[in-house]
Amino acid sequence: MQTADIQRRWLAYFGDRGHTVVPSASLVSDDPSLLFTVAGMVPFIPYLTGVVPAPYDRATSVQKCIRTNDIEEVGKTPRHGTFFQMNGNFSFGDYFKEGAISYAWELLTSSEADGGLGFQEKDLWVTVYEEDEEARALWKKIAGLPDERIQNLGKDSNYWSTGQPGPAGPCSEIFFDRGPAYGADGGPATDDDRYVEIWNLVFMQYAIENVRSKIDFDIIGELPRKNIDTGMGMERVAFLKQGVDNMYEIDQVRPVLDRAAELAGRRYGADHEDDVRMRVIADHVRSSLMLMTDGVAPSNEGRGYILRRLLRRSIRAMRLLGVDAPSFHELFTASRDAMAPAYSDVLEQWDRTSRLALAEEETFLRTLASGTTILDTAVARTKSSGAASLPGATAFQLHDTFGFPIDLTLEMAEEAGLSVDRVAFDELMTEQRTRAKADAKSKKGRIADLAAYSPFRAQGETVFTGYEELTTPSTVLGILVDGVSAPVISTGDIAEVILAETSLYPESGGQSADAGSIVGNGFDLEVLDVQRPVKGLISHTVQVRSGEVAAGDAATAVVDPVARHAAAQAHSATHLVHAALRQTLGQDAHQSGSFNKAGYMRLDFSWSQALSPDTRSEIEEVANAAVRDNLEVVTRVMPIDEAKAAGAMALFGEKYGDTVRMVDIGGPWSRELCAGTHVGRSAEVGVVSLVSEASVGSSNRRVEALVGLDAFRELAAERAIVQTLTSSLKTPREQLPQRIEELVQSLRAAEKKIQAFESSQLSGRVPALAGTAGRAGSVVLVAEDLGELGSADDLRRLAQGVRERLGSEPSVVALAARIGEKPAVVVATSEAARGVGARAGALAKLAAGVLGGGGGGKDDLAQGGGTDAGRIGDALTAIRAELEG
Repeated sequence: MQTADIQRRWLAYFGDRGHTVVPSASLVSDDPSLLFTVAGMVPFIPYLTGVVPAPYDRATSVQKCIRTNDIEEVGKTPRHGTFFQMNGNFSFGDYFKEGAISYAWELLTSSEADGGLGFQEKDLWVTVYEEDEEARALWKKIAGLPDERIQNLGKDSNYWSTGQPGPAGPCSEIFFDRGPAYGADGGPATDDDRYVEIWNLVFMQYAIENVRSKIDFDIIGELPRKNIDTGMGMERVAFLKQGVDNMYEIDQVRPVLDRAAELAGRRYGADHEDDVRMRVIADHVRSSLMLMTDGVAPSNEGRGYILRRLLRRSIRAMRLLGVDAPSFHELFTASRDAMAPAYSDVLEQWDRTSRLALAEEETFLRTLASGTTILDTAVARTKSSGAASLPGATAFQLHDTFGFPIDLTLEMAEEAGLSVDRVAFDELMTEQRTRAKADAKSKKGRIADLAAYSPFRAQGETVFTGYEELTTPSTVLGILVDGVSAPVISTGDIAEVILAETSLYPESGGQSADAGSIVGNGFDLEVLDVQRPVKGLISHTVQVRSGEVAAGDAATAVVDPVARHAAAQAHSATHLVHAALRQTLGQDAHQSGSFNKAGYMRLDFSWSQALSPDTRSEIEEVANAAVRDNLEVVTRVMPIDEAKAAGAMALFGEKYGDTVRMVDIGGPWSRELCAGTHVGRSAEVGVVSLVSEASVGSSNRRVEALVGLDAFRELAAERAIVQTLTSSLKTPREQLPQRIEELVQSLRAAEKKIQAFESSQLSGRVPALAGTAGRAGSVVLVAEDLGELGSADDLRRLAQGVRERLGSEPSVVALAARIGEKPAVVVATSEAARGVGARAGALAKLAAGVLGGGGGGKDDLAQGGGTDAGRIGDALTAIRAELEG
């Protein structure tokens, strides 16, 4: 039975029995306290708790869910997955225990031919809360189960609550017995993998207060309207119905696993560790696909960070299977085809989600290429020293220099049997955040104490030959490992190497360092970074790819020609954009900083206001006109006074000696002092595409641009977007702005209607709140905790509405809610209440003090707030006590 068929059967069964079929909510939860929808009942919480009146008496859904709190268990157990589907049926004051049990048993045990799931009654067990004799009797009556197949369990497993005062109640769970091949006899109470929980029935029966823990609270009575919340695990039922051993082998997941195995040249089932990795890949790829389909994009925080972690764990697992090449195109396509029968939006959003996935893979593969080798080396060094913990400085270097996530470092270290000095890592992270000036250099690896360079600098300046040649024979003057001179390094080691001569450009003048290698007789070093730690000396941070190198060895510095040319394009483009800025805006637009690397440039300049779209277009056009004109680029070395006399600009943040290098593009059209690398003629830049302009201070702006092939790709992508819009909107390109403006106006009109509807919904809560009124001293009091609310304005409107509803008698309305992360309280008093001494301002101030904040206002309406939302109940109690006193 395919998973999509189980979904159809579920919705048809409950739909035919009077349940409103509710589509799955987004994985991105509306609840501000949740990153994701973590359970099938989450969209129904307002109805189940009574905060919002339910729009239907009974409902059913198949809800998409994401949970990552057990991410380390994925692949290791038969049922842990980050993405899962929860089939639920809900009753809001309609049917209760008997109805829920009847529906569950009928659907599970009816034949497939009759629309059921076709489970054999003999294979099903049930657990009930140990004090719920009613549920036990109903199971015997409805299902005919013998006593021994109905097991009693305690509050820790068979009682539900939110952990807050409010609704709660016992649970009853249904388990499938997989047979003796999977474990010992004895039923679900054995907590054995043999018994798989497939359905949980929650009976919201009681009101609780004084909640001290999950299992310690006071039951104060039965709810006036009892609710049912049930959840059947789709993936668990699917793997049982499909006759496979775990959720990773069902029809919606197995195709990804099989594709991963095929790409790796491995056989699923042949090796336990490989099997776990394949399951991780299958689960995480599916989860990532569904998250991106619902609009989540990879980032470094919040939901985007969780998504990025799933994607990167998938890439890491593929590498452990021996696949270093990109694989997401194959894996995500397999997941798309598996999920599309149940979720058509996977196909509709495919172009966007696939672009996101492939871009993230490309980026992280570069990160892994450098970071994994460094980590492996550090792990080997740590183990050889007998230590059990990887230094925090190593974890920080991986994070800071290579973008290696700390959770991946922790995971990979654990695989090697090591921990990580997390305290030291966190201290280094804190130091970094508090640095006053964080720039590109803060991303570099650990630099040795400057005194360590003295012996090398004493031998003279490093001769830089990179302007004339990309390959330079040289000699290794010395080696530093962790700031200490070392005689020799070998395969896997990371160190600083000082050469007598080098063609590798060190980061300076806003230009990133060259990529390349240092090679010699029997050794090959990958260059990770090139810096000038002290004036006149160039240091190369390297990773030994093979062989062994010692001080005094002959070596050859080799620049990556493709990376160098791309960097030169970007640096020349920076000069073009600077000249275009000054030509467009005037001589006051002076460069105050820059950074460029292959395919990208940014330039900061003195200016106090944002550039208009027309001005940005003009700057871009001027720069590209210079590219078109194929201006000659000439570099000359001369005394600084002569260069300045020729009109060369000295740039912000740069230090110059008596002799400087002047770069002309088109003669005086662009003339700057610059030590960077450049193209021979401006046409080699290719294309300059300004992609952003923003403020970086009260009197400074920043423009960013893509250059060369990167710019072309950006423009091609924009062209594709325009073509899509013209096709989708059936509008010629020149009419797109007008058409889009019309759509925006329509959207705004719709939003106003929605606001009006929400206001109406808010007003609809007033009668129910007024109905909670009780006596407190000489006044009628409404004191309610409304849970989550959108704004303080909503809270005030509700308080005023309830006050009006209560009429002319002395009345006080005290309403509290959590708005965002903070508690708020509003007090409204009637004229008659004020006549007997009830003052809203004083009462609001009293309540706010309990909440850890302050408040006050007029006698008729006042509000307050605080920091401790957990004391809302105490704050309302304080108001009641004050009135009763």
